[in-house]
Amino acid sequence: MTREEKAVQYKHEGYNCCQAVVKAMSDLTEVEEDTLLKMSSGFAVGMGCMEATCGSLVGATMIAGLVKEGNGTVMTAREILNKFQEYSGATVCKDLKGRDTGVVLCDCDSCVRNAVRALDEVMELAVR
Repeated sequence: MTREEKAVQYKHEGYNCCQAVVKAMSDLTEVEEDTLLKMSSGFAVGMGCMEATCGSLVGATMIAGLVKEGNGTVMTAREILNKFQEYSGATVCKDLKGRDTGVVLCDCDSCVRNAVRALDEVMELAVR
């Protein structure tokens, strides 16, 4: 099973989008999985209001920061964001879910997949 599909599975097991991404990528860091899950718990549904960045994208950026040990993470975050937007059509939860337009650009499962894919491609982690 690919990391993308593992992340989707975790989402279906009750983890939020951010948690699903960090759980699927947790072995790439030295941070305990329980700590990662606690850190990422508040990034669901665009920080609880759909007005903020998709939690999947936040999770991918968290993992990038840990893998890079904070070195050059801002530029990496930009690249991940650009890839995610290319794959998903937006980066803000309400836009992805079509809250104001009625047009869903990307469902949660696809956002989780796209975040893992973007992280993998930008960092060339070969995590598939």
